[in-house]
Amino acid sequence: MTLKDAAQPFILSLDIGTSAVRALMFDARGWRVAGIGAREPVVLRTAPDGASEIDADALFDAVGRCLDTALAQAAPLAPHGAIGGVAVTTLAATLLALDQNGAPLTPIFTYADTRSAPDAAALRTRFDEREIHQRTGCLLRTSYWPAQLAWIRRTRPAIFRQAAFWATLGDYLELRLFGRRRISYSAASWTGLLDRTMLSWDLRLLGDLGVLPGQLAPLADRDAPIQGLLPEHTARWTELAEIPWFPAIGDGAAANIGSGCAGPTRAAITIGTTGALRVALPDVERVPPGLWCYRIDRHRVLLGGATSEGGNVVAWLRETLRINEDPDTLDRALTAIPPDGHGLTILPFWVGERSPGWAGDARAVIAGLSLGVTPLDILRAGMEAVAYRFALILEQIERSGVTPSVFVAGGGALLASPAWMQIVTDVLGRPLTVAAESEVSARGAALLALDALGVAVDAEVAAVNAARFVPDPTSHARYREAIARQQALYEKIVQKE
Repeated sequence: MTLKDAAQPFILSLDIGTSAVRALMFDARGWRVAGIGAREPVVLRTAPDGASEIDADALFDAVGRCLDTALAQAAPLAPHGAIGGVAVTTLAATLLALDQNGAPLTPIFTYADTRSAPDAAALRTRFDEREIHQRTGCLLRTSYWPAQLAWIRRTRPAIFRQAAFWATLGDYLELRLFGRRRISYSAASWTGLLDRTMLSWDLRLLGDLGVLPGQLAPLADRDAPIQGLLPEHTARWTELAEIPWFPAIGDGAAANIGSGCAGPTRAAITIGTTGALRVALPDVERVPPGLWCYRIDRHRVLLGGATSEGGNVVAWLRETLRINEDPDTLDRALTAIPPDGHGLTILPFWVGERSPGWAGDARAVIAGLSLGVTPLDILRAGMEAVAYRFALILEQIERSGVTPSVFVAGGGALLASPAWMQIVTDVLGRPLTVAAESEVSARGAALLALDALGVAVDAEVAAVNAARFVPDPTSHARYREAIARQQALYEKIVQKE
């Protein structure tokens, strides 16, 4: 969408993910405005002990540079006052400790940090996890705040005592920009500490963890903006000084809205660095085993499952196996390999398992290697193995009585590979339609901001393009056997409770 065809008001959308920060502009009809966009890499520190963390100050600086670039690009194109609001979506869940002045005491710990596995196990001995699951929509696992807070309390007691506040990336960003903070129901639901029906912090869990409600940000819905940047920022970003700034929402919620999957008949499958399969619903009475239930806002929830594996597995395999072909050549080579034709079974848990088994301390396994196996065989087997996890998530969703009829694919890693798109299609046995907008999370945040401003947009209009992948029944049957083989290996190797 060129600027001359764009409709006001514009939304500046910040998408802060695991691999990059992006600043993009969308118009009043939900189209991305060409020529306005910035990207800064995110440095994610990982370590063999399960660490997954981001430097908070470095990330804030990256956000600032993206704002600088996007606003400079927009200045000669958009008249003053054309920007109607700023939308924000971030990776979820994130956690950092702040001192009394709001300065970080820790890095930002991400959902993929598995060092709290012993603490998660200890929590499961003190609480009925099934009850917690129904109350918060989350399990007592390493991806969520209860385990991470318990880990900090156990391993870094001085920091735990010094912490005046506990924050997500989104409310830390608002604190830096506005001098005050709040957290959306959406972002709060990803922490594992929000009572999903009462829309309040879970006081029983907080009490056990030694955290006071006042240490957490006040709750707000996604349509409640704040305005008034701190003086130190108004000179740098004059255009945003009094512009409505909407609370950060979880990237999964934004991705569903951005791909046109705002209701129960349309499921979004997103594979970027990690992956997820999600359906938006008015409510969920009981959360199925192995899945989560987060909030989009006070009116809607998100039912689904997420994997810690996705494009990160493909990137690791390509780098480690020294597969250097250009994308088109590689995709053709992968397509030429028959489905499950390599004799390999892979548990793709390079950074632990989330849905559906939630074995956070599980690690990857490659079984069936022989001298005849090639690097391309291993790469294709890895892509298939990731796809099998989504088939298991979909089975759980459908067992709960939710049967989506349309599946929309998004996420940079998936959309970059037609071979992987066909693999996922054949594994699920369902047609996959490609999202027209590659930046579905940024678009979703923008659509929700437009809605909050009273600008009506049909989220499904132009949400998908004509590209459609159709499953092959023979390949689907082979993959069902491969899924059973993967599950048998899982039962033998992954420690079950």
